[in-house]
Amino acid sequence: MSIIKVIEILANSTESWEDATKKAVKHAAKTVKNIKSVYVKEQSALVNGENITEFRVNVKISFEIN
Repeated sequence: MSIIKVIEILANSTESWEDATKKAVKHAAKTVKNIKSVYVKEQSALVNGENITEFRVNVKISFEIN
């Protein structure tokens, strides 16, 4: 039987929501081992005039505990 723990992380990117999600996983992987999945809970963006200046995600990262 395996135990899965879930943490919630906020991340941002000037490129895309996908890039923000990748950054969240990459940063979490520095201290969290056995990451199994990522779930994008929310997406938002900052806008300046007509342009999106920052993409933001709120993600849940699941990992297995040994």
